[in-house]
Order: sequence, then C-alpha cells, then structure tokens
Amino acid sequence: MITRRTAVAAAAGLGLVLSLAAAGPALADDPIVIKFSHVVAPGTPKGRGADKFKELAEKYTNGKVTVEVYPNSQLYKDKEELEALQLGAVQMLAPSLAKFGPLGVKDFEVFDLPYIFPNYGALHRVTKGPIGKELFEKLADKGITGLAYWDNGFKIMSANSPLHMPDDFLGLKMRIQSSKVLEAEMNDLGAVPQVMAFSEVYQALQTGVVDGTENPPSNMYTQKMNEVQKHATISNHGYLGYAVIVNKKFWDGLPDDIRGELTKAMDEATDYANGIAKEENDKALEAMKAAGTTEFHEMTDDERAAWVTALKPVRDQMSDRIGADLIKKVEYAAGSS
Repeated sequence: MITRRTAVAAAAGLGLVLSLAAAGPALADDPIVIKFSHVVAPGTPKGRGADKFKELAEKYTNGKVTVEVYPNSQLYKDKEELEALQLGAVQMLAPSLAKFGPLGVKDFEVFDLPYIFPNYGALHRVTKGPIGKELFEKLADKGITGLAYWDNGFKIMSANSPLHMPDDFLGLKMRIQSSKVLEAEMNDLGAVPQVMAFSEVYQALQTGVVDGTENPPSNMYTQKMNEVQKHATISNHGYLGYAVIVNKKFWDGLPDDIRGELTKAMDEATDYANGIAKEENDKALEAMKAAGTTEFHEMTDDERAAWVTALKPVRDQMSDRIGADLIKKVEYAAGSS
C-alpha cells in the first residue's frame, strides 16, 4: 500500500513528472488516465457511483480517457488522500464532506451538524442550490475543483450495548471520522470520541478498542460491522455525504471537449449514485436485520425528542468555527431552524 510518506517522497523526487501529470496529458495520442481513489467498498452508493462514472467517462470520450477506480483504501487512507490529490498522485477523490476542515475550509462541516437535514429533499435544496456552489468555490485556492455532491445517507448509531437515550452513551468509546462537529456531538452525548481511519474500524470494534460508531447502513453492512456490534439505533441523526473533487490543474488542463464529456458523465453518475443511495441503505438495513447479529431499535417519539434536545447545542458550539450565517442559511434552506 502507498503510504502518505511514500506519496510525499515520490512527489519530492518526481516533482516535474507530477507537475506535468497534474497539468494535463503529456502526449495527445495516449489515453488520459484518471485515478479515482476512495475508501469504501465497491458495493456502496459511492463505490457504485465511481464505477458508473468510469463506464460513462470512457464511453463518452470514445476511449480517450481511462478511469482507474481504487476502492477500499487500496491507495490511500482517509488522512492521506487529499494530500495525494493536491500533489497530483491521484486525479479524483470522493471524500466525506468533513474532510476539508484540515485544509482550512471548515464550512463543509455544516453537513455534519446533527438533525439539520430532516430528509433528502431538504438536503438537496442545499447541495443542488446556491449554497452547494458557494462551498465548492472555497476549494479553488487549495488546488481543488468540486464537481458533484454524492449522497450516502443518514447515519445510525451502533454499539455493544443499547442506545435508546442520550445517557446510554455515557463513557462509551465511539469511533468518528475526523470532524470537530462529530467530536462535539459525542461529547454532548457523554461519549469519548475516537478519531480513526474508516479502514481500521472493523478490527477496532472486533477487539474492543472502540465500543461503537456511527454509519449509514450501507457502510455498516459492506464493512461487516454488524458482525461485531450487538445493538444499533435507527437514529438518522446525521448525514454522510461526499464531494467528488478533482485536481484543479489537471481539470483545467484538459481539452475543452474532453472536459465537457467528463462533466456530462459526472452529472449522470451523480444522478445514478444519489438515486440508489436510499435504496441501498434500505436493503443493507434489511439484510443486517435478517442476519440477526445486531438488534435494531426503532426510536420512539420521546426518545427522538431527547436526542434532538441533547444534540441541538452542537450548532451553537460550532457557530464560530463553521460560521453562524452559514448555519442559518442551511437551516432556512432545509427548514430545520
């Protein structure tokens, strides 16, 4: 596996090569190669979306573009992939929206706020509207171009003990992806947040390094986390989505006609990926219920109200970090103020 250190060393030693690769294809007769790296399984909505983009991109460019998809952290783990993109070691990623905070673009963490999106319709009013475009513009000076927002879905909580009320989280070690919002979420629930790469979660749950985690059902199922989690609550407390991004120099250096066909392919792959997201999560949930290794709890109205009350302060705690105005704009667009 290529590590972060390896990627940085390679970039230092082959800076000129990477510069040329990032700027565009060196030889007009050679196919343009797009390395599309992601950290989840091929059967997830993101994995299937990446494969659909490959299919359409190669079709619409008549073979002038070859898309190489690398799932399951084959090339890079969570913390390594953005640097690899900026260096030109890969051309395309689909990181979760929480991943831009370390780059200094904290605005995307608004998507992590608990209970800010009541449903997919409310979410898409943000991602498909002016707010989504404004957020992508903030990536330009980081050498990144945002192409699309892909859904995974709404998250459920899992652990080896029942999670019915906020007090049930007290003292539990809960895995989260790197996000100050998610740290605040777990802290407000009385849990101990544990930042960990997605590829390491199954083993950590299996060995008791962490007690539980949060995921959309499709991620939980495809990583077999239900085999090592006795309880889960269908809380739908937060959203997990992705930004499909590309190295800006590479993208800007493409011929106009190629870039146009790739944009068409991405638009169609986005419709496909988002169209199957809820369906895939529903199927995964039913499959896990049928497996019988995890007991799934449907929240009562009183339980949900208790969770909303416990987690609502996270918005105020994060207002300085994310921006109070942005939070209000998203609340208004989503109808969750």
